[in-house]
Amino acid sequence: KVAARASRAPVHAAASFMVDPLRSRFLFQAQKSPSRPPGSRGIANVGRAPGDTFPSGPVAPADSPIDMCQLLGMNANTPTDVMFSFTGFATRAEEHKDGFGIAFFEDKGVRLFVDPHSACDSPVADMVRRYPIKSENIVAHIRKATQGRVALENTHPFVRELWGRYWVFAHNGDLKGFAPRLHGAFRPVGGTDSERAFCWLMQELAKAHASVPSTNELSVTLAELMPQVARHGVFNALLCNGQALWAHCSTQLFHIVRQHPFRRASLQDDDVTVDFAEHTSPRDRVAVVVTEPLTRDETWHAFAAGELRVFVDGAPVQA
Repeated sequence: KVAARASRAPVHAAASFMVDPLRSRFLFQAQKSPSRPPGSRGIANVGRAPGDTFPSGPVAPADSPIDMCQLLGMNANTPTDVMFSFTGFATRAEEHKDGFGIAFFEDKGVRLFVDPHSACDSPVADMVRRYPIKSENIVAHIRKATQGRVALENTHPFVRELWGRYWVFAHNGDLKGFAPRLHGAFRPVGGTDSERAFCWLMQELAKAHASVPSTNELSVTLAELMPQVARHGVFNALLCNGQALWAHCSTQLFHIVRQHPFRRASLQDDDVTVDFAEHTSPRDRVAVVVTEPLTRDETWHAFAAGELRVFVDGAPVQA
């Protein structure tokens, strides 16, 4: 559908497979293959579309992406593959070598793939680039470790269950002195500030709602909770329950909505171009949220510092 198949040369790696019993995650031990030289960097055609509204306050500073983990979120109104976006996203592992992960929602289920190796060398990442898994909600992360060792249990995205649904979370930033009291239902497995923040958010959501809340009710609660985490440092984060995608910006996030009439787009970090009109129908719509724009010939819209946005059916709605 919207994120179309992109042709790439194969990554050669020998891999062994095992299941992590703690988190039911897949671990591939890979022999590293020669990596590509890093792609060109820069942000092109960044702006705000007519009619976009943003909360008052300063625009997020353009911190160097090299100093940040990388986030990728997708929310669509029809099952869509993410191969084109992930192809460009994965090249950023040249500078972020501490693991990667991606989660695909399928109704109430989640396909979760993580690897503590770089996405440039990982056969798991190569499979994602080539296997057109279709989903209406996707969360991906490329890690540059700040807290917690490089290990499978510290690799984003993280997953928890709440109200009979899976929730997926990924974080870019560094939280100082964030040590909330957590009860038995939500505790971190690894040693990251990110997983600790996720557990606290899940705990507080559960305390705030006696029954399953609507997306609007969740957005109101998250608008109260996320600033409390952000006070402890940089908190750019994606949260998804398979029905909506929430994105909180502390320093830097961008989004785009692709819809009819679809056009061609070229990756910022790789020599790959796709004509979305050849792979979509007029009713298709997809929103993509990233740390920095993936394409050089589309208009990406910057989040404001402190802004929370929620995306449903491929479009932003009032948070």
